[in-house]
Amino acid sequence: IGLAMAKALAGAGADVMLNGFGDADEIEATRKALETEHGVTAHYNGADLSKPDEIEAMMKDAEAKFGGVDILINNAGIQYTANVEDFPPEKWDA
Repeated sequence: IGLAMAKALAGAGADVMLNGFGDADEIEATRKALETEHGVTAHYNGADLSKPDEIEAMMKDAEAKFGGVDILINNAGIQYTANVEDFPPEKWDA
């Protein structure tokens, strides 16, 4: 959901700050694609959103890169991931 929102905002001409966990090469490819396809600035910050000090540092980073934040999409969550055959039954209702 978060990436789709970032793509939509970039498509509308907004510079975007990306955040999330994932493969560094995939994140960089996504960041570059947003810039190339939409002519915007896309920046990535890997802050852990469970740590307030990292959130504060990310907001300072956004201010330094973009002069501030005009739109915030708060799309953070924690999930358990596993192959379906290995997924514990107690996690289905979590």
